[in-house]
Amino acid sequence: MSMHIGNASGSGDPEMMMEINTTPLIDVMLVLLVMLIITIPIQLHSVNLEMPVGAPPTSLVKPEKIQIDIDEQSVVYWQGLPVSAQELDEKMKLIGQQSFQPEVHIRPNKASQYAVFANVLSSSKRMGLNKIAVIGAEQFIQ
Repeated sequence: MSMHIGNASGSGDPEMMMEINTTPLIDVMLVLLVMLIITIPIQLHSVNLEMPVGAPPTSLVKPEKIQIDIDEQSVVYWQGLPVSAQELDEKMKLIGQQSFQPEVHIRPNKASQYAVFANVLSSSKRMGLNKIAVIGAEQFIQ
């Protein structure tokens, strides 16, 4: 866009502008662009899934729960009875071989040694136990 400031020849006649006025062209292009954007249909990318209908089947088998506690002196308890590391490994190996494994709940006391808890957790994974839960120390009541 240009602006004419004065006459170079000094006469009172205005000079003719030799440049094209692009403002109407830009206005028309913007209107066409807005019309194009409005008329384009919204693309919805969706995947049609056939979801199951009805209630999920109920499990008739209640999972057995194995409670492993670790007290303040880092003594390990299996279902309330104190066990050694070797006895713990043997019991874990037996339940690890079952086709339907019970849930193992490990409840360490906050004053127990971390090394004992880490040993119990690693041996449970090593023996093939899949259903392991660690329950917080504030819930440990003995």
